Amino acid sequence: MPTILVVEDNPVNLELLFDLLTSAGYQVVTAEDADSCWDRLRSQRPDLILMDMQLPDVDGYTLTRKIKQDPDFSAIPIVAVTAYAMAGDQEKALEAGCAEVITKPIHAVSFLKTLERHFFRQGQ
Repeated sequence: MPTILVVEDNPVNLELLFDLLTSAGYQVVTAEDADSCWDRLRSQRPDLILMDMQLPDVDGYTLTRKIKQDPDFSAIPIVAVTAYAMAGDQEKALEAGCAEVITKPIHAVSFLKTLERHFFRQGQ
């Protein structure tokens, strides 16, 4: 089963995503900030990254751009998960390198279908 790296600093949201993804059969690794994200990327090599856009140290847009600039990790799809649905936020996430944007609160069924589309595209 594919491995998903969830980058989320809010413990409640992190637990929700972890439970939802593991119950759907995904392997899940987590990171709370940019440093732990890089650690997990190097040690786990996930198949997909769920990126919170509002992180405590480096925002998700900046972190996404840095990941996409790194040839070792640039092919990993990144899906933005954000509570911000203001005009321009989706475009900002896509310009940073996210493949898709999901707004919080998430709807479990459509959320899982979105992830399945990414894995189907990768042939997994």
